[in-house]
Amino acid sequence: MVIFSVYVVNKAGGLIYQYDNYTPRAEAEKTFSYPLDIVLKHHDEKVVVSFGQRDGIRVGHAVLSINGADVIGKNTAEGKDILEYLKDPSNYPVSIRFGRARLSSNEKLMLASMFHSLFAIGSQLSPEVGSSGIEMLETDVFKLHCFQTLTGIKFIVLADPRQSGIDALLRKIYEIYSDFALKNPFYSLEMPIRCELFDQNLKSALEIAEKAGNFGAGS
Repeated sequence: MVIFSVYVVNKAGGLIYQYDNYTPRAEAEKTFSYPLDIVLKHHDEKVVVSFGQRDGIRVGHAVLSINGADVIGKNTAEGKDILEYLKDPSNYPVSIRFGRARLSSNEKLMLASMFHSLFAIGSQLSPEVGSSGIEMLETDVFKLHCFQTLTGIKFIVLADPRQSGIDALLRKIYEIYSDFALKNPFYSLEMPIRCELFDQNLKSALEIAEKAGNFGAGS
């Protein structure tokens, strides 16, 4: 089983911790001759495929590397604009690796804030008073699990749909937060968590949960 990532969101909707435990990378690499037979465009500081998907290359995939060198946003490793570089026939043949780009820090902050708002909407839509809000969202490839404490801190885990024991894992993460963040004299409430012991114990809890397929009360 796989646990993809962990998010901790404060009561104001700010992302104060995020850890990517496992990121599946569906990638495709191909050598092209001039002219390039797929259409690329700039999108959110990346270069993405807009038309011509084939051979595992999908619309929306980003350019990850050129000739084995990782790109930097919309520029090559040498700082040249990728689209301009690919217009020059002298740069061919060229090997390009495509895949889903990792979320940037700003995108993660935005998504955490959006989920905080959805959580509040879920509570307000409830026909009963005192709704817990969104506890789980399910897709065909992952489940999002959320546990909110009495003080409004949200612990969010993205995991494989078949992964069991996530409720116990969420409470274990809360316990780790209480022991290694809240009890840290240098930590300020509602602020980003930067604590090595918190990182180490969180990674250990995730590893145990993945190996066991669940996280029992005795773990």
